[in-house]
Amino acid sequence: MKKEFFELPESLREHDFYGFDWLEGLTAVPGPLALVTTYKPDGLTNGCMQSWFTLTSSGGFYCVFGSVHKGTHMYRTVRETGALAVNFMDEKQYLKCYSTIRNNGWDTDELAAAGLTAKKGTKVNAPIVEECFLNLECEHVWEKEFFPGSDQVVMCVKVVNVHMEEEYYKAKGRYGETGYLYNIHSPVDPETGECAETCLGIIQSFKTFEELQ
Repeated sequence: MKKEFFELPESLREHDFYGFDWLEGLTAVPGPLALVTTYKPDGLTNGCMQSWFTLTSSGGFYCVFGSVHKGTHMYRTVRETGALAVNFMDEKQYLKCYSTIRNNGWDTDELAAAGLTAKKGTKVNAPIVEECFLNLECEHVWEKEFFPGSDQVVMCVKVVNVHMEEEYYKAKGRYGETGYLYNIHSPVDPETGECAETCLGIIQSFKTFEELQ
């Protein structure tokens, strides 16, 4: 039986969503995981784990971040340099990429502290992560506040160069346990208030469109 949810259920009123809306946990739609990298004013590297973004193409290839907080190093450095890189890791590199969350001081070379190798981008002023199997060099295009005075923006960047490990588009594959990772963010049961742990997900090929006809 389908149920409607338009206001916070009683079972979730004491739940701490850590700044996220309860509807995100209710729907629990997974998003791709990537490490966004930039240069700080002193040339040190910055890393920011991101999941709230999508890729689209119309007169070019674009990445649209659905939620970038103005107080983050990511936002401030992108505004300064106009550039960033979006780096896709596999499971083996996830913990190193995630550790940039804990090594995030302005005076820290975050990729080095995480045990990752930074390489200068070819087309933009941003570092790419050698250990990640796919790197997108991007230029800032536009941003828009959620509402006037919001502390978060929607940000659009254009992909101008792509680096991909050959084995990932040949034998190894971009999907399954060796490919893209997805963020399954704290699914909640609105009736019991039970909240599942955030976890990693993968995507598998299912059927072709023709097979579904």
